[in-house]
Amino acid sequence: MKIILCGYKLIGCEILRQLIDQKHEVFVYTHESPYFIHDLKKVCINKKINFSLNKISLDNIPFKPDLICVAYYNYIIPKDVINFCNKKIFNIHPSLLPKYRGCSSITWALINNEKYTGFTYHFIDENIDTGNIIFQKEIKINDYDTGGSLYMKVMLEAFNHFEYVLKMIDQGYEGTPQIGEGKYFKRGAPYDGIISLKWSEEKIERFIRAMTHPPYPFATYNGIEVKSINELKNIVNEE
Repeated sequence: MKIILCGYKLIGCEILRQLIDQKHEVFVYTHESPYFIHDLKKVCINKKINFSLNKISLDNIPFKPDLICVAYYNYIIPKDVINFCNKKIFNIHPSLLPKYRGCSSITWALINNEKYTGFTYHFIDENIDTGNIIFQKEIKINDYDTGGSLYMKVMLEAFNHFEYVLKMIDQGYEGTPQIGEGKYFKRGAPYDGIISLKWSEEKIERFIRAMTHPPYPFATYNGIEVKSINELKNIVNEE
């Protein structure tokens, strides 16, 4: 198949590797990566895969694709691009849609004391994370999970189902509508990364774990990084 991958981070690299192994014709749209993010651009260069750092548009799309896969791409896909591929365009989202649409879904699930999170493969429509569900799976949140560990667990498990989802779409599966109301979360750190003493101790502890995803910033209190509930107690006692 002719496939366009709009990807970034670990999941983008893993998907490209599989598409190459399966001998698909692939073009990649991605972003520059800081040192702590898996570099899809570098993978493209090493594997001699054509790519672009520009936002995908009809002006720069290299061919009419059989489908478009979106995995942690930072741009909204334009409506004319969605129509150009006959709406065979899908996304991998790290939540059980319709819950936790938008950004920082795993972080918010931890903060809100959800017992499960997961991932959803869904078709892309004109809105954000509202398209028909192709496949989803729940993943248990343990009381020792951090934002970083849970992200890796969810995305690697999502990748394990990529080939199955690809076959479903290729065979004409149109997905099922999302059921229930969903809440959208904007880009950026929850609560700006700042601990509030108005929260319960249990929520503060979850928040600290949720914000632990090195080398991203830790949770803070009065401008001081906090890595554990005991650190916070020491800081408060010294005030």
